[in-house]
Amino acid sequence: MKRNTKINLVLLFLVAALAVLPLALGLGDHKKEPFTGSDGEAETAITELKPDYEPWFSPLYEPPSGEIESALFSLQAALGAGVLAYYFGLRRGRRQGEQRALEREADSALASAAGKSTAEQD
Repeated sequence: MKRNTKINLVLLFLVAALAVLPLALGLGDHKKEPFTGSDGEAETAITELKPDYEPWFSPLYEPPSGEIESALFSLQAALGAGVLAYYFGLRRGRRQGEQRALEREADSALASAAGKSTAEQD
């Protein structure tokens, strides 16, 4: 097995462990909504510390439910990941294309030099 394959498998296992362990260990069982975002947690902490606090502004769009909000967040994350993957793939493709072009130039230079040397021997 190649070294990169081993590294990828270890990383995949770690990601799976990060996803499954909080559920398996029961983290957040004591909360009403155990896996809410940090925005909700911060709002709860602020209202506990200072009940008369008023936010400076309100959101432009408030989704009708938590599921829709989660779906929009997931869509945003997927679009961001797609843009990053496209960018890195494009960079890698350009680098490989430049490398192949340099290899072709080197091969043609060697072939022409070899052709000249055999012509000089005749």
